[in-house]
Amino acid sequence: MLTLFTDSDCDVTPEIAKEYGFKLISMPYVIDGKEIFPYEDFDKFDDKEFYKSLRDGVLPATCAINPDKYIEYFEPEFAKGNDILYVHFSAAMSGTFNAMRLALEELKEKYPERKFYEIDTKAISVLSLMIIKEIGEMFQQGKTLEEVLEWSKTGVDKFAVYFYANHLQFFKRSGRVSGFSATMGSILGIHPILTMNAEGKMVTVAKKSGKRNTLNKILDYMEQIGDDFKNHRIIVAHSDALDIANEAVDMMKARFGDDLDIEYVPVNPTAGAHCGPDTIGICFRSISR
Repeated sequence: MLTLFTDSDCDVTPEIAKEYGFKLISMPYVIDGKEIFPYEDFDKFDDKEFYKSLRDGVLPATCAINPDKYIEYFEPEFAKGNDILYVHFSAAMSGTFNAMRLALEELKEKYPERKFYEIDTKAISVLSLMIIKEIGEMFQQGKTLEEVLEWSKTGVDKFAVYFYANHLQFFKRSGRVSGFSATMGSILGIHPILTMNAEGKMVTVAKKSGKRNTLNKILDYMEQIGDDFKNHRIIVAHSDALDIANEAVDMMKARFGDDLDIEYVPVNPTAGAHCGPDTIGICFRSISR
C-alpha cells in the first residue's frame, strides 16, 4: 500500500487533504515565542483574524520541524507496511528537509524494506496546491505511482504563479525584497511582482506602481506563458484580500473570457508570515515557469 503525504505550507487544509487522499504534515509558525502548528493546535484557520493581527503589528516567524516530528508522521505508516509518497513545498525554501532526511535515515534502519518517494513542487502556497490537486486527481483516475512520478519530472513546471505584494515589510523580513526597496515601495506605492522559478525559489520579476498596473502586468505574464485556460482551473490565493482578488478575477474575465474555472483559497498562515496581509497569488497552467 501507498500513503500520500503533503503539508500545510501548500495551502492544503484537512478538508482538501481528505478529498484528494493525503495525510497532512503541519508546518509551524511562531508568535511571541510560541510554536503554532496549523490544524493541530486549531481545527480551522481563521484567516481574517490572523491577517488582522498582522495588520495590527504582530510579526510572526517560521521554523523548521525537527526529525522526531517527521518520525511521528512517517513511522506509523512504515510500521503498517505502507510505502510513502510525500508531495511537498519547495525544498529550496527551507532547512526543514534536512531534518526530514535525518528522520528517514533513522527509519530506514528500522524499516529497510519500506520505500519513501517524494515530489518537490518547487513552489509554496497556491502553486503547490495546484500541483497537489493534479496529482490527487491522477491517483483518483487510477494512475500508478510510477506514472505519477514520471509525470512529475516535467509536470510540476507546467504551472506558474505570480504574486501581488502589498505590505512589503513582511517580504523584507524574509529577504524577498531588500530593505531599501521595501521602504521606497511603501512610500511610492510600488508593488513587486514575485514568481516561483524552475529552481523552486521565489524571485522578483517586476515592480509596478499602483494596484491596477500591477494586476495588469500579472495578466500580461498569464497571456505570455499561459496554456489552455479554458480547460484548466485557475486558483487565486489571498491573505485576507478578497477585494483585490475579486478585482483581479474581474480583469481576468474581461481579458480571457467569462467561462474560466476559478477557485479561491486563503494563503496558509506559515506562508502568510512571510507575505503578510493584502497579498494575492494567481496560479495557472503554463508552458513553463
